[in-house]
Amino acid sequence: MTLEQLRIDVLNANLRAVHDGLVIETFGNASGIDRERGLVAIKPSGVDYAKLTPADLVISDLEGRIVEGTLRPSSDLDTHLALYKAFPLVGGIVHTHSHYATAWAQARREIPCFGTTHADYFHGSVPVTDEMQPHEIADRYELNTGHVIARRFAGMDPMSMCAVLVAGHAPFAWGRTPADAAHNAFVLEEIARLAFTTIAINAASVPISETLKNKHFFRKHGPGAYYGQK
Repeated sequence: MTLEQLRIDVLNANLRAVHDGLVIETFGNASGIDRERGLVAIKPSGVDYAKLTPADLVISDLEGRIVEGTLRPSSDLDTHLALYKAFPLVGGIVHTHSHYATAWAQARREIPCFGTTHADYFHGSVPVTDEMQPHEIADRYELNTGHVIARRFAGMDPMSMCAVLVAGHAPFAWGRTPADAAHNAFVLEEIARLAFTTIAINAASVPISETLKNKHFFRKHGPGAYYGQK
């Protein structure tokens, strides 16, 4: 992959988040990584999405050193870099403040797997992180946001659960490519909305069975998947 193609892919992920209604103003960002070169492309900070071009995207290495670009990178760059280091199969990350997923994050509640729509994409309840401590917020906040996400995923497969809610903040989603990450961010918002509606209809709702959850997830994911075309 060329850096130009990486920029295009990341720009498209950013624009899809806007198109899907996941972003207001400039709240949100998408990135992608070239694993062979250890380079990350990310949206510049505070730039209107309507004015973005591939050339505007900022290229950094995994230590946050700017390699190409004249604009300041997203303020969340260090969070993205921490996740790329923690999750080696991730190729793209999307951060939004989408309405329903952000509401669950603000409520400090995981999103229960109430139905098969959820289980088709996320293998269980979408987790919420621990509250960040005052010292984590005061110093290197964005980097520590990445660390608190990585700690939450200890013992979990981030490719079976491609999203997280940062307590009191907002969601992050990821995937093998920037396009996958944007798709997962869209599905996350939909299942967050469905879960909210489910509880509104029946506050005593409970998650679906392990058997049904596993059936729907693994028929789409993993070596035994049979959904769709080869």
